[in-house]
Amino acid sequence: MARYPERFPPSRAARGYAAALIAALALTVAGCTVAPPVGPSASPDPSGSPSATSTPSPSSTAASPAIVPDGNAYDNLPVFTAVTEQVWASADRVSGRAYIDALVRAGFDKSAMEVTADLTTIGNPVESIQFSVQWGEQCLVGQVGPTTGDPVTVVMPVVPEDGCLVAETRAIDW
Repeated sequence: MARYPERFPPSRAARGYAAALIAALALTVAGCTVAPPVGPSASPDPSGSPSATSTPSPSSTAASPAIVPDGNAYDNLPVFTAVTEQVWASADRVSGRAYIDALVRAGFDKSAMEVTADLTTIGNPVESIQFSVQWGEQCLVGQVGPTTGDPVTVVMPVVPEDGCLVAETRAIDW
């Protein structure tokens, strides 16, 4: 059986289809797991009493969620999603650095982040960008781009010995 890896690269449509499949799979897997409710009191507490982090700070509002430092990834998904949607609505919507910088400004740890490239190996814009923040044994993962449609944000488990993203990532050295 002949193989043609370099001579016949996947078409743009095939790559778009693959990106859409990955996003759909992520949403399907996320939909199959039981997620705790999102909100200030979503942190599990064996005693059943609200945790100290369940009271929103005076600066946090429904329109502006705040990071829950002692919470889990699900507790912080609203902030991650809000930041992703803000950048997606800006002129920098297809810049991985814009998502990383905005997440840092929101209070996420830059050293726990990963991001994929903005350009293909031949210099064309990519069809989707993935970025993540590792939060304990979970990952906040976002995907944006022309083939993605609306931004996608999910909580996924850490990939053993690989961080959050399976894709090739670039250095966050700025």
